[in-house]
Amino acid sequence: MNATVPAPAVSPTAPDTLNDAERLQAYRRVKRRESRKALLLAAPLLLFLLVTFIAPIGTLLLRSVQNPEVPQAMPDATALLQQWDESGLPDADVYAAMARELVEASKAGELGRVARRMNFYNPAMRSLLLKSARKLKRMSVEDAQLALLEVDGRWGDKEIWRVLKRAGQSPTPDYLLNAIDRHVDQDGDVASLPPEESVYMAAFSRTIWISLSVTLLCLALAYPVAWLLANLPERHSRRMMLLVIVPFWTSLLVRTTAWYVLLQPNGVINSLLTGMGMVSQPVPLIFNRTGVLIGMTHIMLPFMILAIYSVMKGISPVYLRAAQSLGAKPLGAFFRVYVPQTLAGVGAGCFLVFVLSLGYYITPALLGGAGDEMISQLISIQTNQQLNWGLAGALSAYLVIFTAIFYFIFNRLVGIDRLRFG
Repeated sequence: MNATVPAPAVSPTAPDTLNDAERLQAYRRVKRRESRKALLLAAPLLLFLLVTFIAPIGTLLLRSVQNPEVPQAMPDATALLQQWDESGLPDADVYAAMARELVEASKAGELGRVARRMNFYNPAMRSLLLKSARKLKRMSVEDAQLALLEVDGRWGDKEIWRVLKRAGQSPTPDYLLNAIDRHVDQDGDVASLPPEESVYMAAFSRTIWISLSVTLLCLALAYPVAWLLANLPERHSRRMMLLVIVPFWTSLLVRTTAWYVLLQPNGVINSLLTGMGMVSQPVPLIFNRTGVLIGMTHIMLPFMILAIYSVMKGISPVYLRAAQSLGAKPLGAFFRVYVPQTLAGVGAGCFLVFVLSLGYYITPALLGGAGDEMISQLISIQTNQQLNWGLAGALSAYLVIFTAIFYFIFNRLVGIDRLRFG
């Protein structure tokens, strides 16, 4: 008689006994567990990006609305000036606080920072503050108003006090207005700066125009090269691809300096043109817009080639042969069948080159002239020479905003969902 082996007991929580709701909950728990593990693995990288990339950029952008110099060095005078109605000169308490804090700020070594900040409002403010503090140290001040007026009669000008009051406001829109050639006039209205002082709107327009020109030049040069790379035999394609990748192994400064040598009046290009009798005198190829476009196109071209090639490599030649077998001309088949399939790569390459060109600095600085400054160069001047971090932050903020707007427009017009054909 054969013994019957009992079946194993089934756990009430075994998967086979779970209903749909319980299976869904179990699946969500597993996904949450996996998400937490992935987040923990990526946490060091996220922390590194936060400390070295996001935080510095955020700090710079915050500088565009911060105005701490005057309030920190002259807190009492600033607070009293904010209560001043600007109908006449400030009262004696404001003069007393200003005289006292001018001396204190000078002794603490903070007056230079205040004077530099005030100089952005009015070039005469720096000399006025430093001169007043220096003379007040040697005076016995009993009546602060008379003492300040004795030091310099400009302390009796209401406009001086109005500028000091505005400099004490934080947050302030002044940097953001200056970055688009605007300012707040004596009536409190936003007005345009005089044409001889308007710099930044022209720089933004010039930056966009140069970036767009470089993008179109790269597209015109990269498309046939990418097509050749995608359609050559594998052995020859690899050799040509090496020529495209080699520039990434060379320093950007070295490549730009090479163009500096090639394009100068006595450089290789002009020597060849003159030697062949094509020109009678050197062609101006450097320190102008031509040099900037040549140098930037050379730097950006590999990005465009690789973006287009990555899409072309996946396009089967069967489509062109099928179109021609149905009666299409070779050129018509190319533009109506092949080119639409490459639009994803063209769009990605154009976006990449245009955005990189917007913030370019080294090549325009070395190869461009006085009228070819891009916005990145002006940001560098404000941070390294003028030490005006607020204006540099405002210019950077507008550059970031414009880049984001361009991205959304690009995604709307040339997004992946719009790159379908048929």
